[in-house]
Amino acid sequence: MEQLTFTSDERARVLGGYRSLVRRLGPHAEASDFARLRKEIAEAVDGGYLHRDRFGFNSVCRSLDTANALCEQISPDRNMVAAILLFNPCRHGFRTVEQIGKEWGEDVMRLVNGLIKVSDLYAKSPSVQSENFRNLLLTFAEDIRVIIIMIVDRFVLMRAINHHPDEAHVNEVALEANYLYAPLAHRLGLYAIKSALEDMSLKYTRRDIYSRIAHKLNETKISRDKYIADFITPVKSKLEAAGLKFEIKGRTKSIYSIWNKMKKQKNDLDGIYDLFAIRIVLDSAPEKEKSDCWMAYSLITDMFTPNPSRMKDWISIPKSNGYESLHITVYGPEERWVEVQIRTRRMDLIAEKGLAAHWKYKGLKSEGNLDAWMNNVRDILETADSGPLELMRNMRMDVYDKEVFVFTPKGDLYNLPLGASLLDFAFLIHTKLGTQCTGGRVNGKNQKLNYRLTSGDTVEILTSPTQQPKLDWLNFVVTAKARNKIKVSLKEMEGRAGELGKEMLQRRCKNRKVEIDEASVSRIAKKLGYKTITEFYIAISSEKLEVNDVIETFLEMERKATEGAERISADTYVMQQPVETDERQGASDVVVIGEGIKGINYRLARCCNPIYGDDVFGFISAEGVIKIHRTDCPNAANIRDRYPYRIITTRWSGKIGTQFGATLRIVGRDDIGIVTNITSIINKEKSTLLRNISIESHDGLFQGYVVVGINDQSSLNQLIKKLKTVKGVKDVQRS
Repeated sequence: MEQLTFTSDERARVLGGYRSLVRRLGPHAEASDFARLRKEIAEAVDGGYLHRDRFGFNSVCRSLDTANALCEQISPDRNMVAAILLFNPCRHGFRTVEQIGKEWGEDVMRLVNGLIKVSDLYAKSPSVQSENFRNLLLTFAEDIRVIIIMIVDRFVLMRAINHHPDEAHVNEVALEANYLYAPLAHRLGLYAIKSALEDMSLKYTRRDIYSRIAHKLNETKISRDKYIADFITPVKSKLEAAGLKFEIKGRTKSIYSIWNKMKKQKNDLDGIYDLFAIRIVLDSAPEKEKSDCWMAYSLITDMFTPNPSRMKDWISIPKSNGYESLHITVYGPEERWVEVQIRTRRMDLIAEKGLAAHWKYKGLKSEGNLDAWMNNVRDILETADSGPLELMRNMRMDVYDKEVFVFTPKGDLYNLPLGASLLDFAFLIHTKLGTQCTGGRVNGKNQKLNYRLTSGDTVEILTSPTQQPKLDWLNFVVTAKARNKIKVSLKEMEGRAGELGKEMLQRRCKNRKVEIDEASVSRIAKKLGYKTITEFYIAISSEKLEVNDVIETFLEMERKATEGAERISADTYVMQQPVETDERQGASDVVVIGEGIKGINYRLARCCNPIYGDDVFGFISAEGVIKIHRTDCPNAANIRDRYPYRIITTRWSGKIGTQFGATLRIVGRDDIGIVTNITSIINKEKSTLLRNISIESHDGLFQGYVVVGINDQSSLNQLIKKLKTVKGVKDVQRS
């Protein structure tokens, strides 16, 4: 076998790495462990069992770097360090897994076996590009310590590939680190590693953005450091006067988080003010941790005005990964917002190195929320049908929490399962609130029913008395209460729809002077293919079944059943025409609509959006509501042909009510400033409101739709005339 050769630099790295490891791990390992490890590696190198990895890096150097990083970034652990250094010789045949177990114990053997499985999967195919990603996570779930080692190894690799010549390899590693290892590090509370992975990933994939932000941060470092010092000085005096023992420091936020803020706020770096945070670490006894943190909070908010919307209390309700801290944003000197983090020494240790530094890992036998989460991941993966990329996407979204905590505007706290929608929350509060829910406001922004809630959201439910549950609601609700209540409401609605269908049939039979009893209805329903009379009546109310067709079916059945009935040929048969009683007999009846008219249940049809002054007619819908259509509505001809008996003469009351919605179709040349000119004319019109505008451009021409709020037809006609005068506009028509 070919022996691994070492450069002079690599020899120095190995010697330095070994000494650092002895220093860091010494108190946590036996004295003989280091000599045994050194002998194992030396014999593996001499035997030709160790090689350079696929990136060209010396495997011994990389293993030592990973072991040292584990001790430095997380916590010294004898078994994990041994596994890191032994798995490469074992993987390449120098030792068997069983031999490792005999010499180092079953725990080390289990870790080495897990690392070998992961390495074998990577050797077959990159995890992101194949189904091996699923198997990789299954391997992770067998022992949490394997995850930690892989995260640290990826951290070391990311630092090493900065100037690697193969950009494809660098891109692959950077993307995988951002999509998989950074979220996993976040879930384990390894924030320092998580931030470093994200920063390096951005650096390797978007060097231009990374360099630009880093350069600007360097330019403003002096002024930023001065501001931090000026802010800290009075705060320090205040805390000392209160008798608190603490450490206070300022830190600049990671480049990756700054870039995310720039994207989210759609702003340049100059417009991002919270580039840094002040951290106060208190030396508090365990029983006084919360009280000291809130005392510091009180002192700081007395000095500076806080922003209530940016306040985050992770002390009362810690994150699922164990993170505890108070985050407040205050209005500091020079009219700048400053984020202040308040925590104790214990909280800071967990925040920096994660719960993983303090847990006693026992592989599959370990207990706790994290192990339950990993086992849940394994169960999902074993039954999932989605591909690896979709799995990766879900992993990134769901890795942070098992449940979500949301608040009402009054501050009441509710918890729901992960993936719960806004509608789930409405039903959790009250059934009536859920059935009448039309949407809501989440953190002050309007959201739809299917909006997925996240922890910390403040939710306000919006309702309408005309809202009714829909069948498609069952597609996005996740709580059992919501699903059950929706199903009950749908059954009640079916009952009401059945009664309406029955009434429609009876009314039409009366108009045509036809008598149909319940026995005949059952026979008709069976003949038309309906299993129950309820389904039959629902079909009538929903207009899936025409009432006239039902009556004709009944008459045909009666003719066949009559003994000695005279047979009529098809040539001489004349179909009985419906009696237009509603339209002819009620021609003198006129429905009057408009402001101040009460006792009439009507709505303006959305298909044509009539406004005051339009020629209109009324149509009695299946729900019993009179829908008002323009006489030139695209659906008018069809309505008059199919349902003449449900048409009502309608006129306006003569009063101008609130604003109506009108849609205009505009066509013209795609000139610079034409949209500005259009909107300017609309905004100048008194009592006219621009609600929405959408423009599409192609081959020098544009076509757009403008929705305006307007009082009457005459105002709309005047607006159309003015819009036609805009240079470049070819045509304006009401849609």
